[in-house]
Order: sequence, then C-alpha cells, then structure tokens
Amino acid sequence: MVAKASAKSSKKDSAPPPLSKTAKAAKAVKRTLAVHPTIETPQAPQKPPTLEERCASVEARLTRANPEFQQLYRENVDMSWIYHDSALEGSVYTEQELKAAMDPTALVVTDSSIQPACEQIRRHREALEYVRDFATKKRLAVTIDVVKKIYLHLHPEEGDTKTVKYRKDIPQHRLYFHEYTPPDKISYKVRQIIDWVNDPETRRTRSAIRIAARAHYDLLRVFPFAADSGTVARLIMNLLLMRNGLPPAIVHSTERQRYYEALKGSSAVMTQIVHESIENHLASVEKLLEAHESTGYTVRA
Repeated sequence: MVAKASAKSSKKDSAPPPLSKTAKAAKAVKRTLAVHPTIETPQAPQKPPTLEERCASVEARLTRANPEFQQLYRENVDMSWIYHDSALEGSVYTEQELKAAMDPTALVVTDSSIQPACEQIRRHREALEYVRDFATKKRLAVTIDVVKKIYLHLHPEEGDTKTVKYRKDIPQHRLYFHEYTPPDKISYKVRQIIDWVNDPETRRTRSAIRIAARAHYDLLRVFPFAADSGTVARLIMNLLLMRNGLPPAIVHSTERQRYYEALKGSSAVMTQIVHESIENHLASVEKLLEAHESTGYTVRA
C-alpha cells in the first residue's frame, strides 16, 4: 500500500504547474502565427492621379507610339473637334464632308455639293493648327491680335488684324439667347478680358481650367464678331488649356442645350462643363492607347 501511494505522489510532483492568463494568451498568439505566419498591415489606398499627371502620362505614351498611330490619332482628334464644335453652332457635317476636307491628297474637292462645307472645315482646321502652334510659344502673351488672328483663319476675307471689325449691331442668333455687349462697348470688354487673362494675380489664384473656362465664357457674352464668336471663344479657351499641358476641352454636341443654359447662368457651370470635357477626352485617349498597346506594337526608343 505504501509503495503504491509513493508512486502516485511521484506522478503528481512531475505534472507542470497551471498556466497563468498571460502565458495562455502568448500560447494562443503562437498558435495563430503558426497558422498565419505573416499578418500584413493593411495598405493605405493609393491616391488617384491628378488631371495633370494623367495628361503627362498620355502624352508620354503617345510619344512612344509608332508614327502611323500618332498620325491617325491626330486626324481623329481634329475630326471630332471640328464636328462637335461646329454642331454646337448648328452646322452638322457628314463623315464624307469631313474626310474629303481633311484628305491631304485631295487638293480639290470634285463634288460641288460639298465644296462649301469642305472649305469651312479646312478653315476651321487651319485655326486649330494656329492655336496648337501658338500654345507651344509660352513666352508670347495672348493678345487681342491673337483673338483676331483666330477669327481671320475662319474668315480670311476680312483682311488682317488692322482691318478686321467687331460687330456693329445686336445679332439675332438662333442658338445663343444670353445678353450681348452693346457694339460700342465691345473693344473695351475684349481688352478687359485679355488683361485679366495676362494678370499674374489671375494665374496665381486660379487654376488653368478656371481661367480658360472663364475667358471663354466672358468672350461669348461679349460676342465680338458678327459670325463665329463661339468658335473663336472656344479656340481661345483651348489655347489656354494646351499652353498649360492640358488637352483641348471638346464640348460634345449632345451637351449643346446645357452649354447654352450655362451662358445664361454663372461661369461655375461652364467651368464644370469644361472640366468634364477634358476628363472625357482623357478617358477616350487612355482607352484608345490601351487597345493599341495590347496589340504589341513596337515602341519607339
């Protein structure tokens, strides 16, 4: 009996002491780590790229694309730009008219029925090319003469910057219904807008989009020319945007009614329309580039 009791006692003595609460918690953590050896700290969500960063990225990708793609891209942008901008003014061109006018091999349009439209399209494209070129010359100020030169590309029959005249009456425009500046105030108002654009304080306190949208809004409310004041105002707007590394804001023809309403309201609505137009343009180009790059084209060094 004594021997048995001694053996039992020996077993009890060799048993481990009960674990404390701290030790139990440590053991539980150890088991968890054995099942999940690494527990990653959640990463903070990345900030979406800014509009300027997206523009720079798109421009870099376009530069690396092959020449054939670049040429096709530029032609499509010009065609879309002219189509939608003209549609805002009530002139809807057909695909045949656009292609015939923009075909570099077709010096003469043989179809007499589309010759007037083709001439207008070609003048519009010359104005686009002037604006694109001037946008790269950042040291040159945007002046009243620049506004007049854009108009003269659309209406070369008006002569030159010294002979071109502002409108002399209040136009009865079938699309624009906002109030126009009286003819005797046009010269002063246009100068006021250009001075505001070139004022360092304007550039210091406002974004490029706000400046471009406001200059366009104010020019259209002045309506300086008897014809194509809207086209001239939008070309000035896009000159200012492209000079700041942004793509042109091509206002879609489906936005025509909203666009006209914005001219009767505050400039903030117009700024929103311009911002959305740039966003849509970028999204379209990014999609086009993705499709092109997925085909495994040769990237230029």
